[in-house]
Amino acid sequence: MSARASTSGSAVRTMMRTRLTASLATTLVRPGPSLGWPYASLVLVAADFDGSPLLLISRLAEHTKNIAGDNRVSLLFDSSEESPDRLAGARVTVLGRAAVLDSANAKARFVRRQPEAAGYAGFGDFSLYRVAVDSAHLVGGFGRIEWIDGAAIVLDATGSEALAEGEAALVERLNSTGLAEKLAQSQGVGSGWTATGVDPEGIDLRRSAQAARVAFPAPVRDAAAALAFASAQ
Repeated sequence: MSARASTSGSAVRTMMRTRLTASLATTLVRPGPSLGWPYASLVLVAADFDGSPLLLISRLAEHTKNIAGDNRVSLLFDSSEESPDRLAGARVTVLGRAAVLDSANAKARFVRRQPEAAGYAGFGDFSLYRVAVDSAHLVGGFGRIEWIDGAAIVLDATGSEALAEGEAALVERLNSTGLAEKLAQSQGVGSGWTATGVDPEGIDLRRSAQAARVAFPAPVRDAAAALAFASAQ
């Protein structure tokens, strides 16, 4: 993998990890004149430990019915609201295949990221879906437009199994000890933040409808390293 592909893949992964919503495009499967047309909807999103997009959606929703018929999807992650010129802001369209994921850890990660989902996460018609990333089209602003292969986007988390297994307890410790708030203040984003997830590359934070992320200077593989970093800020 080239250095450019690795850098671009990391940029896509960061954008996916720092967005709370995305535009989901599926293919309509309902019979009639609209069959086969593109269908766009707004969804809450979270990122799995390796950066893969996670969706918690109801089988009653039109987009879920579409996925059952054709699991190819695209997700638009848009950070252009942070730019005074919306078309000069960064955004990425991620292409992949959505499939039901039976993982208590991943569902807990989603709910921590999207606490409002706790009220319906256990409903029988809701399932967690993971999007296996195939490729992405990154528009990083004028002059930076490129296609990126999925292999450069999804993080190889080999060797970080202990961090993944202990993530929930680590997040609780970061919040209960005030370290999450300390991290946020070290980034100059004010107070009122809580940690929602930890992965080898950084710590995810949320405050009301805002999201933030604190990157590690080097990949961490266990909770002790993450805590040492947070304590040193």
